[in-house]
Amino acid sequence: MPHAGEKKKIVIFGGGTGLATLVRGLKEFHVEITAVVTVADDGGSSGRLLDEYDIPPPGDIRNVMAAMSDVEPLIEKMFQYRFASSEDLKGHSLGNLMLAALTNITGDFANAVEKMSLILNLKGRVLPAANQRITLHAELEDGTIVTGESKIPVYGCRIREVYLSPEEVEPLPETIEAIMAADLIVFGPGSLYTSIMPTILVRAIRDAVLKCTARKVYICNLVTQAGETADYSASDHLKALYHHAEASFIDTILLNNGDFTSLFAQYEYQGPTWPVIHDLDVLEKMVPEVALEDIATVNDGHILHESKKVASWLMAYMENAIESNKT
Repeated sequence: MPHAGEKKKIVIFGGGTGLATLVRGLKEFHVEITAVVTVADDGGSSGRLLDEYDIPPPGDIRNVMAAMSDVEPLIEKMFQYRFASSEDLKGHSLGNLMLAALTNITGDFANAVEKMSLILNLKGRVLPAANQRITLHAELEDGTIVTGESKIPVYGCRIREVYLSPEEVEPLPETIEAIMAADLIVFGPGSLYTSIMPTILVRAIRDAVLKCTARKVYICNLVTQAGETADYSASDHLKALYHHAEASFIDTILLNNGDFTSLFAQYEYQGPTWPVIHDLDVLEKMVPEVALEDIATVNDGHILHESKKVASWLMAYMENAIESNKT
């Protein structure tokens, strides 16, 4: 429980653009942010560095660090810069290369992330879910086993479950300490199976999340994702999360209350990408609280979470939860 004047503590789990979007909103508040980021990416620049330097893939870490940074815009732009012309460097981002270099210099990926955090003056902490190489596997409903985060979405078959190898992965001690001290735990938004699940599949992280007394919020995706959650309702997202955590542990699911069906028709979206259906009657039996809020925006025809709105709602939710615990 924070004392007067102390920063309240939020721990958020995930990876990719969803987590980066959330961080951009939260860093504007007087709050201590710890982002626990997946290191299961094996595609693009991250995959090449994983093979060449035997380090955890830095891509999702880099994106979240850029979002959490407090430096001149040009420095952030340089950190995110992706080479396009050189054959040797083509596809690599400068930030990924810097993290790879720092890993070689310091001898440890987590140390590299910590040092880079100081350089970028992060307004919070970014912690890899594991300090080693891990591989994400998926068992599809037809029995096919797919190995590699980047390969899972391309099969177009529903996913039965995902799992890690090695099976026993140790998180950083700081991660467990942050979870146990948190005032709020947040999952999502982000790719359900390839960004969020790899964090909760680390057994010690899962156990700490289930043990800690902080309220736990799941920010549901706005749209389904081809190759991962085609035709998923909101309750399907929650069922998958519960299945992999082996427990029903979410206190509140946050949904957008807007209707974007007409927008999808306008842009002639096809296939499995469609607004996530809010099957409230099912959700109310699965989670203590369902929150419907105006938290989405449209940018160039894409439906995205509005970072400031989501962050504002989370702050108010956390304050109310802390006050409730006092009474």
